[in-house]
Amino acid sequence: MKKTVLAAAALLTAAAPPPPPGPEAILRVPRAAAADVSEARLHATVAKLVGFGTRHTLSSMTDPNRGIGAAERWVAEEFGRYSAACGGCLQIVTPEEDFKGPRAPNGVRIRDVVAIQRGTGDPNRVVIITGHIDSRVTDVMNVNAEEPGANDDGSGTAAVIEAARVLSKHKFAGTIVYGVLMGEEQGLYGGKTLADYAKAQGWQVEADLNNDIVGNSLGSDGIRDNTHVRIFSEGPRWQGHEELAARQRSLGGENDAPGRNISRWIDGLADRLNIGLDVRQVWRNDRFGRGGDHSEFLNLGFPAVRFTVAMENYDQQHQDLRVEHGVQYGDTIDKMDFPYLRKVTQLNVAALAALAAAPMPPEPVVEGAVSTDTRISWPAVSGAARYVIRWRRTDANQWGEARPVSAADCPAQITVYGDRPGPPNGSVPRNTCTLSHVRVDDWVFGVSSVGADGSESPVASAVPGGGFRPYTPPAPPPARR
Repeated sequence: MKKTVLAAAALLTAAAPPPPPGPEAILRVPRAAAADVSEARLHATVAKLVGFGTRHTLSSMTDPNRGIGAAERWVAEEFGRYSAACGGCLQIVTPEEDFKGPRAPNGVRIRDVVAIQRGTGDPNRVVIITGHIDSRVTDVMNVNAEEPGANDDGSGTAAVIEAARVLSKHKFAGTIVYGVLMGEEQGLYGGKTLADYAKAQGWQVEADLNNDIVGNSLGSDGIRDNTHVRIFSEGPRWQGHEELAARQRSLGGENDAPGRNISRWIDGLADRLNIGLDVRQVWRNDRFGRGGDHSEFLNLGFPAVRFTVAMENYDQQHQDLRVEHGVQYGDTIDKMDFPYLRKVTQLNVAALAALAAAPMPPEPVVEGAVSTDTRISWPAVSGAARYVIRWRRTDANQWGEARPVSAADCPAQITVYGDRPGPPNGSVPRNTCTLSHVRVDDWVFGVSSVGADGSESPVASAVPGGGFRPYTPPAPPPARR
């Protein structure tokens, strides 16, 4: 009898699922990739870019040594070297579009240089890192001046190239795209070109991490901060905002666009990495009255944020090379802080690795009007082993409460929403959970997906416009008969 009991106990032990991986195991690949980022390579890349003399969008595309064309060809060659080292794991493409505008009155053909690292499990789910290769001086139309563009945006371009070198050594479930963009200074043209390409390819873009001015730590007022990086993110979703406005007024969403949740997620990741760099979340789309390429992704409904330095030096941005009253002006390499650039690049690399490993965030919906309980539901996510329901007070800036759940805890069922806007009636079975004695009026709710390896997605908020897919208006209710 004793042997029988022991045998049964052994079978039960063998059948029990393994415990979820611990935090350090989850971050093993992101940490290893971040550690591989090389300050020397970042310096060499920026020096190479500065060496092209000018990278003005309207400079020569054909000169073998000077101008933006020569710089782009060199970037493509670098991507090609990394692809050869990983057995052809990078597909190099050059999306092109024609533009005409106030800063390109005669028209210009924009060509981005892009490397695509296809995912092994969910290749249509895409995370993107971008930086712009073009440079300028005081007069944005001055094509022939010496325009080193070391920090703006040689730093962001170097971060993209270094991310490709490091991450191409690893494999991920999702696809990583490395985008070196042209035409930012003339009108965000390169961002629009890559965003249009992503839409044409049918990519499910989870995030664009745009790096623009990420390589100095000393401000023009003499204040230094090499321990923070700013991440800018929009609050309400811009794409579809007119249609969403009325629902957001009633149900919330002013602080919960997917980019805002990416910002929160990266802030938490930075704390866990412990690389000496903290995130300062700035809750507006970009710096006051200014813009960057990530806005073109947001315009198409793709989640995007901007990385930039904690302390900008305006003497080194958009300036002719000169000395006035003992002050040196111009965006030169000697003014950069490469140990700081390494930390910013490390955070980007770790974020890309973690995002590409984790499943897509869910698409949650919350209900609970005139009830002491709250019900939250979402369609099953491919690759998700479990989920985490999160909620916070409406005046809180970070997620505070959390409840890990499995599909068994929140069984799939058909959810009917009546005739109000929402998912089509009964169209998709949804995992549904009830939070007893949690009143929907007092909280903002969201859900994240967790893979079998423990990697967790950003939270998707259960508010109008909170989903990570581009917003599409709900189908009208069927006509009554």
